[in-house]
Amino acid sequence: MAIPFIDLKSQYAALKADIDGRIAAVLDHGAYVMGPEISQLETELAEFAGAKHAIAVSSGTDALLLALMAEDIGPGDAVFVPTFTFAATAGAVRLAGATPVFTDVDPVTCNMDPDDLATRIDQVVAQGTLKPRAIITVDLFGLPADYAAIDVIAEHNGLFVIDDGAQGFGAAVGDRRVGTLAPVTATSFFPAKPLGCYGDGGAVFTNDPDRLDRFKSIRVHGFGGDRNEIVRIGLNARMDTIQAAVLLAKLSVFETELAARDSLATLYDDRLGDVVQLPGRSPGTTSAWAQYTIQVEHRQAVQERLKADGFPTAVYYAIPTHLQPAYQAFGDGPGSLPNSERLAGRVLSLPMHPYMDEATAEQICDSLTRAVNQGR
Repeated sequence: MAIPFIDLKSQYAALKADIDGRIAAVLDHGAYVMGPEISQLETELAEFAGAKHAIAVSSGTDALLLALMAEDIGPGDAVFVPTFTFAATAGAVRLAGATPVFTDVDPVTCNMDPDDLATRIDQVVAQGTLKPRAIITVDLFGLPADYAAIDVIAEHNGLFVIDDGAQGFGAAVGDRRVGTLAPVTATSFFPAKPLGCYGDGGAVFTNDPDRLDRFKSIRVHGFGGDRNEIVRIGLNARMDTIQAAVLLAKLSVFETELAARDSLATLYDDRLGDVVQLPGRSPGTTSAWAQYTIQVEHRQAVQERLKADGFPTAVYYAIPTHLQPAYQAFGDGPGSLPNSERLAGRVLSLPMHPYMDEATAEQICDSLTRAVNQGR
């Protein structure tokens, strides 16, 4: 029988009493939207990340959109985004009315390539059609982007940085966690994320109280201090209270789960270093290991052999965003972002979750080794 790619059932079994009790409390008090668990979660999320403020929202996509709207980023503005990631990053830019400008990624870390970013900014400036406004980094597969280099580029060009930390919450650069690596961070609590709820959910982090006020207003239709007054265009982006209750239970063991993910990643590294190209790591940086993503030749054949042994895999992302039908008008077509296009044909994610036992991990490594060697 196939093992789960992400084992949410084992997690629930371990946390069942706490989760059930917190959900029952919400059902008892009946404040299903913006109940007391929301403010408690926001406090605990901010404390965990080391940020001054966190605001809970309805999804990671709404978190990104809210962050863009709070900066008045819209039509005529260029926002630089990596192409090798989920389309929601560029999608939020389009929903705000702005134009995504796609950048290539580093072929090892899979994160935004600072050199290519600088080139794309210069091109947009030279063309003079769009106004460069912001950069959205992505902490892909759980590894923080190269903020040291990107921040220099952003400051030189007067651009605002938003961290799309949908896969990176729990990761860190030195002693600074995702949530504090950019002026604004958006994250997702989709069930498959390292910290996930039982539906859609997200959060936005900042140290700026003025931005926090704008976030809170936009989250609820643009209300001002008076519930009768709409002061800006807003969203219906509130988190359901039951999702906050689930997250509070999971946040209590999140540190332990992150350590378990890192131990599993280390086991994979030790066993697979001579077999496949391992996930990139950055000095002084810890990953949240949202996915453990290797690079292989003959990917489909390797996947089929692993599947035959009962081991699921996943491909993130088989088509870079600039080649997706909905986004082709904003890119320069095949061959324009070569690292991303090559990665799209090579990446393969292995089962990764904090409840996997060592014996199963060893069996996955054995199966993968056989699969790769058979293809040589």
